[in-house]
Amino acid sequence: MVIRKVGKYEVGRTIGEGTFAKVKFAQNTETGESVAMKVLDRSTIIKHKMVDQVIASRTKIYIILEFITGGELFDKIVHHGRLSESESRRYFQQLIDAVDYCHSKGVSHRDLKPENLLLDSQGNLKISDFGLSAILAEGVDLLRTTCGTPNYVAPEVLSHKGYNGAFADTWSCGVILYVLMAGYLPFDEIDLTTLYGKIEKSEFSCPSWFPVGAKSLIHRILDPNPETRIRIVEIRNDEWFKRNYIPVKLPEIEDIDLDDVDAAFDDPEEELPTEQQSHEDTGPLALNAFDMIILSQGLNLASLFDRRKESLQHQTRFVSQKEAKVVLSSMEVVAQSMGFKTHIRNYKMRVEGLSANRLSHFSAIMEIFQIAPTFIMVDIQKAAGEADEYLKFYKKFCSNLDDIIWTLPDETCKSRTTQVKSRRKS
Repeated sequence: MVIRKVGKYEVGRTIGEGTFAKVKFAQNTETGESVAMKVLDRSTIIKHKMVDQVIASRTKIYIILEFITGGELFDKIVHHGRLSESESRRYFQQLIDAVDYCHSKGVSHRDLKPENLLLDSQGNLKISDFGLSAILAEGVDLLRTTCGTPNYVAPEVLSHKGYNGAFADTWSCGVILYVLMAGYLPFDEIDLTTLYGKIEKSEFSCPSWFPVGAKSLIHRILDPNPETRIRIVEIRNDEWFKRNYIPVKLPEIEDIDLDDVDAAFDDPEEELPTEQQSHEDTGPLALNAFDMIILSQGLNLASLFDRRKESLQHQTRFVSQKEAKVVLSSMEVVAQSMGFKTHIRNYKMRVEGLSANRLSHFSAIMEIFQIAPTFIMVDIQKAAGEADEYLKFYKKFCSNLDDIIWTLPDETCKSRTTQVKSRRKS
């Protein structure tokens, strides 16, 4: 294994990849602190006219970031469903503090959603993924680029008439608060035209378990008129919001050590062993033996492949020998043919829509993992909806994927034996 150093940091595995950069795990050799190192390719920055936004070395830019270990807030909602009032309020308070700080620096995020909110080891919320963020140029009051995730986007962003980025971010915060407390989206339609129509009119209803204070605040945030929409300073003065509120204390800014910067930029071994593949598809996340043991809840790995009814109440998995891209594409086509919306991010897909009885909301999360050179595993979890609805969905979904699902040889033999016995009896 090649140990790569950049300045005082030892660089390890790739833990994420975006349009313009790779993120690698790294460790400060002086303090032992684990960090995330963002590595940007200089040629890409120049190609996309981002030169004025960064300081570059000959070929690479290295940015040291906090290493967040608690995962996405989205995953917490998926695993636990709706959160309690107190927990929802705590995350919302931290979100408002973070968003307000961004706005104080002139930055509008423009893609706030649970997938872009990370949790540290202490359960504190951090905003990530500023790929769609914007800074207003001097003399410009409105943004005009339509961007963001449809279910979370403010109505004025859809109007193509210009919008205030801070006001639009506030709307997205309101949607996030609703999702935290409900476990599902306030605006959720398969047809985008219908979805946008409901967003523009702010057509939604709060569940019966929402406290009066939260309902009132959400309605003030999800005001379709940005001019009358509640401002962050007013949110902070709201009685429901203020309960147990502890304002975030901003850390002291650490002085920049120019020696570290020079060491990074003047490193003679600038190319990482795998950098030449930085913009190629790196495939799904690979699972090692320890990951599989954790997934199997012990040393009995049979649970990874168990498809009996009692194992499928909330989560199940299947294995395939097809390429990950083929499996992902097949799952997307099947889910859409069943009338569900799909959202794909790397090798994770969210499926959502109405349940089979058309009376309630249903969603599931599917993620592809590499478990061996010729095997991939698809992990499926119920995110919203009843267990029975999940069973119906899973049965129909998998029945359309028989050509890609691999079964254990003994299961195949048992199935054939059963068929033979059945024929003999008839």
